[in-house]
Amino acid sequence: MKKISDIMTRDVDFVTPLDNVYEVAVKMKQDNVGVIPVCENEQIIGVITDRDIVVRGVAEKRPGSTQVSDIMSEDLYTGTPEMTVKEAAELMADKQIRRLPIVENNKIVGIISLGDISLNKESDNAAGHTLSEVSEQRDQLQ
Repeated sequence: MKKISDIMTRDVDFVTPLDNVYEVAVKMKQDNVGVIPVCENEQIIGVITDRDIVVRGVAEKRPGSTQVSDIMSEDLYTGTPEMTVKEAAELMADKQIRRLPIVENNKIVGIISLGDISLNKESDNAAGHTLSEVSEQRDQLQ
């Protein structure tokens, strides 16, 4: 069974709580990603997503100079490089998340997405199951 370390993206950009929303949006555009980990003293303390920027930033009329710490998601779920792909998929389904930061000693070492899981042939359709779980729960919340 494949481990997360076999499929995770290793070169992960991050921001600090003192960076502003504009800087995060620029990094997201440059890196072509929808989530960026927030780290302080090399420790992950949250993530900021494109949705956070829209819902907690733009929709609340906060300027681009707003600090990351004001709109980041602090409910943080993480995985480890030693987890199996199936374990990660189950965690993502259970917690309703599409991306999972991978940490060692609370330091970001990678990230995986549903897309990464879907490309793994050993996932036993884990990505499809995870996506349906995430989507089903979101539909019920709306």
